[in-house]
Amino acid sequence: MSRILLTGKNGQVGFELQRRLARLGRVTATGREEMDLANPDSIRNMVRNIAPNLIVNAAAYTAVDQAESEPERALAINGVAPGILAEEAKRLGAVLIHYSTDYVFDGTKAVPYAEDDEPRPLSAYGRSKLAGEQAIQAVDLPHLILRTSWVYGARGKNFMLTILRLAKDREELTVVNDQVGSPTWCQVIAAATGGVLESLRYGQAEFREACAAKRGIYHLTASGQTSWHGFAAAILANAAIAAPGKSGFALARVPKLKPITTEQFPLPAQRPRNSLLSNTKIQTVFGLAMPGWESSLADCMRSDKP
Repeated sequence: MSRILLTGKNGQVGFELQRRLARLGRVTATGREEMDLANPDSIRNMVRNIAPNLIVNAAAYTAVDQAESEPERALAINGVAPGILAEEAKRLGAVLIHYSTDYVFDGTKAVPYAEDDEPRPLSAYGRSKLAGEQAIQAVDLPHLILRTSWVYGARGKNFMLTILRLAKDREELTVVNDQVGSPTWCQVIAAATGGVLESLRYGQAEFREACAAKRGIYHLTASGQTSWHGFAAAILANAAIAAPGKSGFALARVPKLKPITTEQFPLPAQRPRNSLLSNTKIQTVFGLAMPGWESSLADCMRSDKP
């Protein structure tokens, strides 16, 4: 049976990937307790013990603002560790899938970013993620780097859950209105990853060669665009119509929503004003249909488990 090593099992994307990848092979899912991505020996020992055919790296240092004060740790996990995973995958003849971010760009482009646009990260977090991409590319192996953006879901820490939590206690919320992106449900990321693997015939003899032929960077995001303010408005609108008792995301009262500028909400790490990633390439190459962000959000919030 095909052996898959999945990192980041407790994260938003990793949790969903465990279920999706289980259809394809025997999944060994690891978290910080089983494999410390800041420790090269821990990484090598785990990979050599499992000897996977496929490594899916969904783990990352994601504390964007905290990375400004501990850039070395962010770089170890986001920059160095992916390179070690790539080296170990090559030694085994395995394939590596790795997730990256819109934060590798500076956000000054007027239209969505394409995969071959030049990265210019603004933050320590963005620089660490770009370093991870470059470390993988420096190793000659079949790999896919999947950049995504504005990830949310029913678990963990994310913008949707923060808005719903604050909405229960406040009469008014202020949200930035001059940064745009495409909110992407973690379940959509997992489903698309599974679709990519099935398109490449994972588990079949030709899988590694098929991945080698299509290796590189792809943008994996929902379709459409909005601002953080628009995203918040959609979250509150869905919460307002959710049936109490049937959805854990229902709100009895919806607060007012006030738009503000980035300058009015200063944070340690600078964010790109334009986080839009063109998903045309991944849809064309792998025959995927990426859903709109609004329909994905509605599907997520129809869940009965917050």
